[in-house]
Amino acid sequence: MSLPRSPSTYQIALGLLARRELSTSQLRHRLTRRDLPRSEIEAAITRLARERAVDDTRMALSYARRAAEVKLRGQSRTRRDIEALGIDAATAGRAVAAVFDEVDEESVLERAIAKRLDGAIRDRAQFRRLSQALLRQGFPPDRVAAALVVRTQGNVDMSGFLDVDH
Repeated sequence: MSLPRSPSTYQIALGLLARRELSTSQLRHRLTRRDLPRSEIEAAITRLARERAVDDTRMALSYARRAAEVKLRGQSRTRRDIEALGIDAATAGRAVAAVFDEVDEESVLERAIAKRLDGAIRDRAQFRRLSQALLRQGFPPDRVAAALVVRTQGNVDMSGFLDVDH
């Protein structure tokens, strides 16, 4: 009676990629946490990259698309998030540029506002909360302010509130 053979590092990596798309860095981290030999990890990643099972460019594009279309995030937040996945800045920048060439950031901003707002902005506190949330989502400050001012419909005194000259 033979003992069951334990899976190779390559097979473990393939199993991780079968569950979800991972960057090279994420895959390396997950394999390292399993205390697998460094040389086997690098060999598995090299083989998977050659087979295009792990591809940072594809991962970055996929993440950028989901961030813009589903999570309703702007370019700067999307780029930061992709870089946080361990993907280099140049690849992240190209992916974000490609996606936002197809998807208009202004329409993503409008959808993000519509998701958070039901009607006109009622007061400065609501304006501030919405503005801060949209800025955290990675939208440019000038576009956020312009889009939200329109939604005050004259109900809110904004004098001195939008001065950007500090």
